[in-house]
Amino acid sequence: MKSSECHGFYKWSIDERLRFLQEFSGLTDEEIALLRKEGGLSLDRAERMIENVVGFMPIPLGIAVNFLINNKDYLIPMAIEEPSVVAAASNAARMARPSGGFWACSTDPIMIAQIQAVGIKDPHFAKVSVLSSKDEILRLANEQDPVLVSLGGGARDLDCKVLNTPVGKMLVTELYVDCRDAMGANTVNTMAEAVAPLIERITGGRVYLRILSNLATRRLARAKVTVSKEAVGGEDVVDGIVSAYEFAAADPYRCATHNKGIMNGIIAVALATGNDTRALEAGAHAYAARSGHYSPLTVWEKNPRGDLSGSIELPIAVGIVGGATHAHPIAKIALKILGVKSARELAEVMAAVGLAQNLAALRALAAEGIQRGHMSLHARNIAIMAGATGDLVDKVAERMVSERKVRLDRARELLRELGGQPA
Repeated sequence: MKSSECHGFYKWSIDERLRFLQEFSGLTDEEIALLRKEGGLSLDRAERMIENVVGFMPIPLGIAVNFLINNKDYLIPMAIEEPSVVAAASNAARMARPSGGFWACSTDPIMIAQIQAVGIKDPHFAKVSVLSSKDEILRLANEQDPVLVSLGGGARDLDCKVLNTPVGKMLVTELYVDCRDAMGANTVNTMAEAVAPLIERITGGRVYLRILSNLATRRLARAKVTVSKEAVGGEDVVDGIVSAYEFAAADPYRCATHNKGIMNGIIAVALATGNDTRALEAGAHAYAARSGHYSPLTVWEKNPRGDLSGSIELPIAVGIVGGATHAHPIAKIALKILGVKSARELAEVMAAVGLAQNLAALRALAAEGIQRGHMSLHARNIAIMAGATGDLVDKVAERMVSERKVRLDRARELLRELGGQPA
């Protein structure tokens, strides 16, 4: 059985990592060649993805190792420019393995479409009229995508709500659409636009907006983990992690950074797989504030044995078909590396990665401080900024870290001392 458990993966050469990745994921020689190519994208293909193309902005693609989720081993592709994120996720997954790794689940992939109607004389009466016409509305919505319906998806249900606003009352009809393995934005928007004239006839009002919501509260992913106190560094560290969580739960200033760390992991996987990172960020932070108080997306507790227990819950609307997931060659390779068979499985993996990222960050804060590992990796970026190349990058970085002076001016001084030419 293939295992994602790796010791010292960061010490391996790129060739060694790629050989391991090829064996684990069954990548072809052509796919490995694409990974070696900066961006893996041609200008011709890029011009068909967005407008006004002039070039590329490549982001490093790393692999988080050690992940065991629902008793299955995963290598996690992560596209991100921030140092220490991939290493932190791998380290947290390593700590979780001895106690069984992560366990994750998800709801059906239901997206919400909203149709806003205004100028209605009796909106509450109109609400009942819309609900009474549910079968007709759903039938019209499903006529827009018979393929999705044939795959077991489509518009499943609807609801209505009356909103009081400074410009008058609005009736908002919400379609609940099962998008199966797609993120579903285009399908959901098409359905909303198709039923808008029918909503106008039923309500006597005028429809303005008809669009999906990125607060996908019916498309949730959840994960949990138990980590022994020995694995995290002792019961004092467990107490420190729980205290850090409670700090975030009580204070939105701390909570913003707490949740940002979670999204470091989730967004890195989303970017690697060609999913909509902005939609995920918007949905996650809106979900964190749904009670009226901005709250952590995770919960950390100390169980009766003194071990650490954590869980996460958030909306994760992602797909494995359509959009950039198929248009971008590297996104296709990333999905192959993950080996996920459905959008729900991808969402569950991402939830586990977010939980792992949070574990790593809180452990660092509770144990040695966040800067120790982060600055070691950041120092290399500073050395490159100073003009270091080749072996001088690591030499300058190591000196700065040992001196605890990770600064551009010091990097330039060290580069001169070592015989390099500062930028």
